[in-house]
Amino acid sequence: MNLGPSPSQPRTSPAALIAPRWAWFAVWLIVGAGYAVSVLGIASIGLFLLPLPTLATILLARRPHASSGLPGLISGLGIPLLYVAYLNRAGPGTICTTIPAGERCAEESGPWPWLAAAVTLLVLGAAAFIAWQRHLHRQRTGTS
Repeated sequence: MNLGPSPSQPRTSPAALIAPRWAWFAVWLIVGAGYAVSVLGIASIGLFLLPLPTLATILLARRPHASSGLPGLISGLGIPLLYVAYLNRAGPGTICTTIPAGERCAEESGPWPWLAAAVTLLVLGAAAFIAWQRHLHRQRTGTS
């Protein structure tokens, strides 16, 4: 008859079980950001950066528990979009700034579409991750 963990076996809290999965989520988030940077910069350096997230995906796909953080890929796509929103924070329109040699003007788009897309991807990935972890927990414990 099994009455639970013996005194020599410490109990593992649910938070301790989820922590490594959040680490995988963060790894996949970085890979997703790499893909987004590659696509956003396709006209310049993006094509040369694309092999890095591709190689990371191949390596992660071979790790047994790495798939537990896969929704981080969705969230990672939003990270570079946050930076684009920040760069366009003064837009939309022609924005001029004073520099030592005179004035420099640039056409900026509005930051709000970029910010909305970034936040949507970040939240969607995190929500998918949490839902997947709850689903796995229910399967392990046999609860519905």
